[in-house]
Amino acid sequence: MASISDLLLDAGLTRDKLEECRQLSVRSGESLDRSILQREYLDEVTLLQVYAKHLGYEFRKSLDGTKVPTGFVDGVPVQFARNYNLVALEELEDGTLKVATCHPLDPHPMDDLAAMLGRELDPVLAPRLEITGLIARAYRHKADGVDEALDAVSEDADIGSMAAEIDEAEDVLDVSNKAPIIKLVNTILFQALKLRASDVHFQPYPDRMQVRFRIDGILYDMDSIPRRVQDAIISRVKVMGKMDIAERRLPQDGRATIRLGDGEVDVRISSVPTTDGERIVLRLLDKTAKLYRLNEIGLSHRNAELIRHYIGYNHGIILVTGPTGSGKTTTLYASMAEIDTTMKNVLTIEDPVEYALAGVSQVQVNTKKGLTFAAGLRSFLRQDPDVMMVGEIRDLETAEVAIRAALTGHLVFSTVHTNDAPSTITRMIDQGVEPYLVASSLVLIIAQRLVRTVCPHCTVIEPINEEWAAKLKKVDLDPAELDHQIAYGTGCDECFQSGYSGRTAIYEFLPVTEELRTQVMEGGSATDIKRAAVARGLITLREDGRDKIRSRLTTPDEVLRVTQLDV
Repeated sequence: MASISDLLLDAGLTRDKLEECRQLSVRSGESLDRSILQREYLDEVTLLQVYAKHLGYEFRKSLDGTKVPTGFVDGVPVQFARNYNLVALEELEDGTLKVATCHPLDPHPMDDLAAMLGRELDPVLAPRLEITGLIARAYRHKADGVDEALDAVSEDADIGSMAAEIDEAEDVLDVSNKAPIIKLVNTILFQALKLRASDVHFQPYPDRMQVRFRIDGILYDMDSIPRRVQDAIISRVKVMGKMDIAERRLPQDGRATIRLGDGEVDVRISSVPTTDGERIVLRLLDKTAKLYRLNEIGLSHRNAELIRHYIGYNHGIILVTGPTGSGKTTTLYASMAEIDTTMKNVLTIEDPVEYALAGVSQVQVNTKKGLTFAAGLRSFLRQDPDVMMVGEIRDLETAEVAIRAALTGHLVFSTVHTNDAPSTITRMIDQGVEPYLVASSLVLIIAQRLVRTVCPHCTVIEPINEEWAAKLKKVDLDPAELDHQIAYGTGCDECFQSGYSGRTAIYEFLPVTEELRTQVMEGGSATDIKRAAVARGLITLREDGRDKIRSRLTTPDEVLRVTQLDV
């Protein structure tokens, strides 16, 4: 049988590096596998495969779809599972538990686990992030460690010293050997990231502090935290955001970076003083989140063809519009990802830079230093650009620079906050832009909203009753178009009993045609523009929503919720 040294050398480790890791291992007392990972000489998957082969263990690259036996969740504290990265995968007929680990050379936690459960264990090797993800899913419906972390925060603890301990980028998975208040905040953030929350609210009440997560655009109440811990949590979050702990009477903003294993998450922190104490909201931007492509964001075939056609233009402005949190940036990124950056020079100015785009130069707005959207866009014009993206057109100055760029042979992408596509034109004119400039520079306006999609775990298809028929009537859908059947989620543990999981977008595409340009020049109102566009075949937000109901992606409730103002 091949020795571990031979297998490591076969996997691409050089003799020098192997010897260096051996010496490091002896000096630090760490196992050899951890020394190799620490030096990043081999990636974790390759290393685990080598050890699986050497030790005769099974290796699983992905743990998706694995259901953890309930005996493990009930019998093992979440802190233990998380500290040692151990999770049960299945129970064999003879009572043996298959347990995933990412530390093949550390037998002690396995022995402790076997004693805790009174069972034989069969080790399986799997990557650390897969294990932490499975632990999060398994313990999601227990308090997920928040209660345990709360118990550890004592009445008389020195809040200042506990809150002040801060790493450059705090790893929220690392809760061992941390001060209790840090452990508590990390546990809450870990829970939020695992549940795909976009925002975390710490809202003070006279008797408690309520933690709330915004998931798929809807706020859910999570843990209640005793009043006694409120100041400590606020201090801890402020330290993370490099904010002033002593200032409690003025609103403050901060930002931090936290790590989730190997991935980084950008956190925007905002605090405002209320009568019950400071209220803090954290906006989470997961850098490792998937970058969507045009075929993954809910575009109909017609709309996908339209946007691809306009992305090929070499000048003009493409505007995406909708309220905050309607997926505008995702649509812009998906569009930018279609552009061949080897042939075109692409620059973006954003606030904040949400995802890294390959081959694109991205600039972060810095108002304190005078780097605004307008100033950045002006500088871009001297960078020989082909395509530019400006995060938002929120004032006349930015609008004028964007229009000048479009008229001098550049393609400009941007966003605005309006209710529908036609009112975008009148908004720009109201800002002070001349109608002839708007008419000659705009080429396409996309309005959009996000609707929640029916949860795949609890979907049922049932005959349409009177209640559903009334809702369908509100969105102008005939039950006959749905074969008199409707799909909806009954609610399950996977979707917080909401019946929805994940989101897709509904769109309104308004190409700027010659007729539309004439209307703009003649000073037509948003209503006139919309009426004429519908006559020319504009598919409104609500109509696109109807298509999503027909294809059983979403429900009439969702379409009504997000399109009240667009009719």
